[in-house]
Amino acid sequence: MYNKRRFDKRYLFILIVLAIALVLVVLTISLNKERNLSPIEKGLKDMGTVVLKVVSAPFNFVIDKIDEMIEKNNVYDKYKELKNKEEQMDSVVAQNENLQSEIDKLKDTLDLNTVLSDKVYMNATVVFRNIDYWYNEITIDKGSKNGIEKGMAVVTPKGLIGQITKVSNYSSTVKLLSNENMSDKISVKIKVKDDYVYGLISMYDSKSNTYTVEGISENVDIEKGADVVTTGMGTIFPSGLMVGTVKKVTTDNFDLSKVVEVKASVDFDDLDYVTVLKRKSE
Repeated sequence: MYNKRRFDKRYLFILIVLAIALVLVVLTISLNKERNLSPIEKGLKDMGTVVLKVVSAPFNFVIDKIDEMIEKNNVYDKYKELKNKEEQMDSVVAQNENLQSEIDKLKDTLDLNTVLSDKVYMNATVVFRNIDYWYNEITIDKGSKNGIEKGMAVVTPKGLIGQITKVSNYSSTVKLLSNENMSDKISVKIKVKDDYVYGLISMYDSKSNTYTVEGISENVDIEKGADVVTTGMGTIFPSGLMVGTVKKVTTDNFDLSKVVEVKASVDFDDLDYVTVLKRKSE
């Protein structure tokens, strides 16, 4: 009840002020500008001016606030527009970087093809890789319709990655050298001065990205950083394909032969484009 009375008094006061202001405005307008004003008329005119200022002040304040709010909204809209453009720019930059990476890899593949003059080759793209068998195998987009056959070597510009094991019409499965269940030991040779020493890759460690090469004579001095390549013995891989570089040399448990730890030349976590090889006589 108290709040209602208080509201009524305020409402009545506003009405009275507005009525007085209206009367004063009318009087001000109706006064003849050419005649001299009496003291009473001057007082009424001054009072009307003051009342008009007082009454119009809240309205002017509200109008100013509305203009300020509109201006802030316009500024915020411009900010959101610029922010959106910035985010789009980040996306474009990321896409460009990704495209540039793919272009660089394709360029590397083309460079590789210029040095494989004694072999038949075919470029392919990795289209599938099972995360549960990440280091075991990959699937490429070339198959028997493209001349791919089981047993062909698969490489990247940095070196050997594996061998074709399954072939369908338009895709093939590549068994990677990083397969920890490697069944076939791969014959490799290590550069020692002007000669080579021979050994077999017995296993791969995915944590360190290294191969273990065994069966090397104890009497040979192998330097760290020496190149390790395929020998071409047998029918598995052609000769001279890069495998890696010597990282560490130890001896076996019986001190009869050396065990060489070889850092793989290929990053098996980053396989997008590959090249399939076969001998020309095939």
